[in-house]
Amino acid sequence: MAEETPTPKSPAAAEAPAPAPKAPVRPPDAKENFRYIVRLANTDINGARSVAYALTAVNGVGVRVAESVADLAGVPRTERIGNLTEQETEKIEGILSKIAELLPPWMVNRQNDWETGGDLHLYGSDVELRLRDDINRMKMIRCYRGIRHEQGQKVRGQRTRSNGRTGLTVGVVKKTAIAAAKAAKEEEGGKKEKKE
Repeated sequence: MAEETPTPKSPAAAEAPAPAPKAPVRPPDAKENFRYIVRLANTDINGARSVAYALTAVNGVGVRVAESVADLAGVPRTERIGNLTEQETEKIEGILSKIAELLPPWMVNRQNDWETGGDLHLYGSDVELRLRDDINRMKMIRCYRGIRHEQGQKVRGQRTRSNGRTGLTVGVVKKTAIAAAKAAKEEEGGKKEKKE
């Protein structure tokens, strides 16, 4: 067996330092107390984005809900979220916490919750927690969707013959392969009869 010799590295490549991370660019309309990262609902939000689009970084908040929150908080939608004061961001967070009461029922993301019976709007880490709880409940009560989740199969009625394959199935079984498999079975059956 031949020994592998390490390839010599060029001296320039060995001495070159890693490139320094780029400093964030300060927006031209940034105010004196501009914050590059705003912490809201346990999420780091880019301060250079407008309020309506920055809030969509929070899990469970889309553009429509973010615009409603900005309007309810009395903050301009187009203002950069990094320019907002601490009081304004706290007001936005307070409105997010009670958004289900302020929005119409068709606009929330968890209507008619099975535990409470009320309309809730989940955001942040609550979305993933409730989703996991719902899937575990479906598995426990052995409903069709729960069984499909357990098996790792498609849950919402998609086709499974040609798509989403797992395991050893590679291609479509051809007629010749079927014929060969039958011949092999017959041959094995003949050998077993001879042994007996």
